[in-house]
Amino acid sequence: MKTVRIGCGAGFAGDRIDPAVELVEKGQLDFLAFECLAERTIALAQLAFQRDRRTGFDPLLEQRMRAVLPAARSNGVRIISNMGAANPLGAAREVTRLARLLGIRGLKIAAVLGDDVLAPVMAGLSPLTDRVGTVADLQPHVISANAYLGAEAIVEALDLGADVVITGRVSDPSLFVGPMIHVFGWAADDWGRLARGLAVGHMLECAGQLTGGYFADPGRKDVHGLARLGFPFAEVDEDGNAFFSKVTGSGGRVSVESCKEQLLYEVLDPAAYAQPDVIGDFSKAVLTDAGPDRVALSGIRGFPRPEQLKVSVGYRDGFIAEGEISYAGPGAADRGRLALEIVRERIALLGLKLAEIDLSLIGLDSVGLRRKPAEPSEVRVRVAARTFDKRTAQQVAHEVEALYTNGPAGGGGVRKSVREVIAIASTMIGRDAISTEICMEES
Repeated sequence: MKTVRIGCGAGFAGDRIDPAVELVEKGQLDFLAFECLAERTIALAQLAFQRDRRTGFDPLLEQRMRAVLPAARSNGVRIISNMGAANPLGAAREVTRLARLLGIRGLKIAAVLGDDVLAPVMAGLSPLTDRVGTVADLQPHVISANAYLGAEAIVEALDLGADVVITGRVSDPSLFVGPMIHVFGWAADDWGRLARGLAVGHMLECAGQLTGGYFADPGRKDVHGLARLGFPFAEVDEDGNAFFSKVTGSGGRVSVESCKEQLLYEVLDPAAYAQPDVIGDFSKAVLTDAGPDRVALSGIRGFPRPEQLKVSVGYRDGFIAEGEISYAGPGAADRGRLALEIVRERIALLGLKLAEIDLSLIGLDSVGLRRKPAEPSEVRVRVAARTFDKRTAQQVAHEVEALYTNGPAGGGGVRKSVREVIAIASTMIGRDAISTEICMEES
């Protein structure tokens, strides 16, 4: 039976790069996917693109591609990534430029366009799915609207011979489903195989989370070699059945336990995981230990794909002021609490209008446990507030800094910042409103 081997080279924008190099050099891969695009990330990328049309793609694109392209080319590994963010065409041209610099000739790079749906979304009264109201209620603060595309355009690009496929917003698992459809020729309504492919993509998409990252808990779930954690790959057959593993000798651990946690990660309903390509039913999934660092997945079922696609709408939502100061020695916690009360009273005296505020002692009550532990030898005071305007945010941050000489004894190590809040809302769009395009470059 024909098989394909797909690895994951990144699970988020700031992920490590060396595990991806290890995969292309030693993983005997057919495909490597980089999943680097979170919901808010693309709104920030859209802002960057609006300021400078030469930007808008992942800032680590050049560094990642420089690291993996030579080995990928020599080993026949094809690359798929959503690092195009708000500017997939610009990203594809950057990869083309880099390939030429590296002396790699004849490399075909495809840019997938079509996820930017700001115009059609703003033209209607699209209801929000995560709150009451419509997209129109977010005006005039809307920055972007990007639909979660499926695997179709990725498949088209691979069918056209692309060695590197750069997308904007696509569903994370679709980065992996695309190569499977391309290799195995699955029909668009083969819901069982597509659902198994979806499960494979979902398991791989967060990279190190499958191999022990975000899993380790000393004494409970021990994982060795986290400093050189290996990223995962899957061996998938033409029916979508898969084994998950990592490069021999790399750090980390692939186990039934780590795979169970990833299978349920960010899945609202395991019986109906709705994605652009298919609705997956993970409720009867079976994970089986198939040897050292090797786990098999079976029992996945599928149902027809949704008629609408999710859209992430990015918008400006005020400013966040943040300030911190430390107190140490006897009575540190009491001095920290006094500092918080001073800031609270100062905000009231100044009449500052805030949308939200959080005042906490990091390590004591910042996650809401509100228990009274043994007297700490040091505390870190944190004040965070969301405001309607930048000047108010700056005043809040200033009040924390003023604790140096106007607060309890022994304060030090002040840090303060003010940043604009880029928030995300969700809506839906019909598939008929989406039009994708493939743009090809060649080194």
